[in-house]
Amino acid sequence: MSDLLTVRARLAAPAEAVRHALTDPAELRAWLAEHAEVELPRRYEFWGRYTPEGDAPHQRLLHADERTLRFAWTLDGVETTTEFELTPEGDSTVLTLRQSHFSFAEAMDGSSIRGVLQTFWALAIANLNAHLEGRPLLPRTDFTSADLRGEVLIDAPVDKVWTSLTDSEQASAWFGFPIGIEPWVGGRYAMGGFDAGYAAKVVDLTPGRALSVDWGPTGVSTWELAESDGRTKLTFVQSGFDEGNPPYAAWTGSVAGLAELRRFHEMADWQPIWLAVEMPSNA
Repeated sequence: MSDLLTVRARLAAPAEAVRHALTDPAELRAWLAEHAEVELPRRYEFWGRYTPEGDAPHQRLLHADERTLRFAWTLDGVETTTEFELTPEGDSTVLTLRQSHFSFAEAMDGSSIRGVLQTFWALAIANLNAHLEGRPLLPRTDFTSADLRGEVLIDAPVDKVWTSLTDSEQASAWFGFPIGIEPWVGGRYAMGGFDAGYAAKVVDLTPGRALSVDWGPTGVSTWELAESDGRTKLTFVQSGFDEGNPPYAAWTGSVAGLAELRRFHEMADWQPIWLAVEMPSNA
């Protein structure tokens, strides 16, 4: 069963700049999709390898004004609805995303490409904010490939980044969700905290440098740190999964979280962009 997914974020630009980034095709190609064509009020399309089922544009514009953009998006044979609403807030903008036809069960079992919608939009919004802040984008998921790897530069020492990746309190802060971490081989890595009932397992660890976590069917996540001109290069790889059904939803969510890891280290007055997330219910 599907429900309405709602995500809210405070973006680092006035509403006019955010709307421009959402509706100008050159801007969309910079932060969202490989290809984009927009002719308001008639056309709003994006496609390519960074878009689920991106072999061709599958969007149909429903409504556009100064504060709202709504379009239909057919995925796996079902017409979903996506809406962006912009609320000015001084020099920033609160963006509210509403996405229909998201199923948490499909995200977990990979039975439909619609299961990536939550993390696809999380990464897209994180990259939109990075674009508005003038920061490099996080790697966008290539939905045509089973090669899940990427890297990001963080303007912080390796030891500080390592601590933020392996300390439960710090990891919970920048990821925006409780994480319980036992940073040793055989230790637990528990999304939702140690009382959540399920924990992945730390299967390899080089203190201060590398960590591998086994998530079961979605494979093994590996983070490696290296010093790079006073900054930290974080390389991340997903391996050991069914290449016929790559864990795009889980991978994309992990990459989206790294946007806040970078901001956590690089901003003296860091606050996460995420304001509230209404988790979909399948009851």
